[in-house]
Amino acid sequence: MTDAAISGAAPPVEMGFGRRALILVTLTFVTMLYTMTVMIVNVALPKMQGTFSATADQIALVVTFNIVATAVATPMSGWLASRFSRRALMLYCSIGFTVASVLCGVAGSLEQLVVFRVFQGAFGAPLVPLATAMVLDTFPRHQQGTATAVFSMGVVFGPIIGPTVGGYLAEALGWRYVFFLLVPFGVLAIVSILAVIDDRRKAPSIRLDWFGFVLLAIAIAAFQLMLDRGQRLDWFDSPEIIAEAAIAALCFYLFLAHVTTSQAPFFDIRMLADRNYAIGFVIAFLFGMILWTPMVLFPPMMAGIQGYPEAEIGLFIALRGLGTLAGSILMAFINRLFDPRVLLAVGFLIQGVAGWYMAAFDINLAPFALAWTSVLAGFGVGFVWVPLTLITYSTLDKRYLNDATAFFHLVRNVGSSISISVSVAVVIRTASITYVDLTPYVSIFADATSLMGLRGDWPLDETRQLKALSAEIDRQGLMLGYINAFYFYTVTAFAVLPLIALVRLKPPERD
Repeated sequence: MTDAAISGAAPPVEMGFGRRALILVTLTFVTMLYTMTVMIVNVALPKMQGTFSATADQIALVVTFNIVATAVATPMSGWLASRFSRRALMLYCSIGFTVASVLCGVAGSLEQLVVFRVFQGAFGAPLVPLATAMVLDTFPRHQQGTATAVFSMGVVFGPIIGPTVGGYLAEALGWRYVFFLLVPFGVLAIVSILAVIDDRRKAPSIRLDWFGFVLLAIAIAAFQLMLDRGQRLDWFDSPEIIAEAAIAALCFYLFLAHVTTSQAPFFDIRMLADRNYAIGFVIAFLFGMILWTPMVLFPPMMAGIQGYPEAEIGLFIALRGLGTLAGSILMAFINRLFDPRVLLAVGFLIQGVAGWYMAAFDINLAPFALAWTSVLAGFGVGFVWVPLTLITYSTLDKRYLNDATAFFHLVRNVGSSISISVSVAVVIRTASITYVDLTPYVSIFADATSLMGLRGDWPLDETRQLKALSAEIDRQGLMLGYINAFYFYTVTAFAVLPLIALVRLKPPERD
């Protein structure tokens, strides 16, 4: 599926620094579209939930199905770039992404919104791996660390601009305007691609392994559907969940059998023979599990537990983006001074510490605690992008670059979708279990030796008062659910650290 002419060979002509810098700025801006759409929706989730009268797990589909669509479409990036050229693919995807954003803004039902978010994710999927491959392809190896740092530094403006402006728009004009905000950025991206990107190399004779692609797509979709609907349908007590699990397992097994026996598989298993790429592959999956999860949990937690308005929620999410920006700026200066394994370990250690303190939140959700943990977690993300990119591709044959970046981002997106679904399920299940456990202690029929006295003078003689007490118990249970989800986040971050020790780097070369 790869071809040296289009998948990582050196640029066909020599480029000066100015030309390379212009390409880097354009790729950064185009990629920012994707990071904006992931973050900008989160601040509007509470209003969307109210508009469509949806439950927490139903409204989470707006996020997870977008990520699933991105995950399913991402592996095609290498073939599409080969078939149509990088320039054409980036242009078509930016146009499709912009149109899908408009459709999301005019959606009349939750089902329509989810479908349009799927299109948005599918069109946005190739942008990140394509831009990553082009950055690595444009700059010589000794400049790739700095170029990647600048690339990631610019990309994090998406998580800053999106939630901040989107939060105010959602509060002042409604959630639909968070999607309309993306349109002018999409138009600017299209104009920039037409003016700057000129990589028209393609290999139309390369065929896509449709059988392998379909197997992988069905496996990912069935597995994600199982995770999203499992809590609502009581997991494996439901025939639907059993069927989805069986389909996912069967298709994934057939996919593995196919790629290990086919002469031209959809996923070239030889890429995993490269030690650093294989380790980076696993780390990318775990990184995906902690990348977006806090940003999905924070908005409903802040709105549901303490009633924060969307504008303030957007500011707190933007603080994470500012932390990432600070980490990326620092990486631009120190990436060549330290072993990338050390920097990568520091990044995940910082995120683990932030998660540990998030798990210590109480129901009051003090603004300062929310702010500094968001900044710290984002700072850790800023430390991860550059060393993880350098480690993953440092020893990989460049002819695999298009496909390697595509599958790298595939596993990252799959990790994100799995973690979000599991985290939401943890919150909901913990809340329901806690409600059942606490209810006997506030009942008028409770035993005299119970904790009845601890409820104080809460009146229980009217339906309205009973409803308020029930809501308070539910609020307490939800808070415990969020705490458990943050513990899951923390364990995942720390689990990466032993893997980093397995990385072996060769001495840097100057091209």
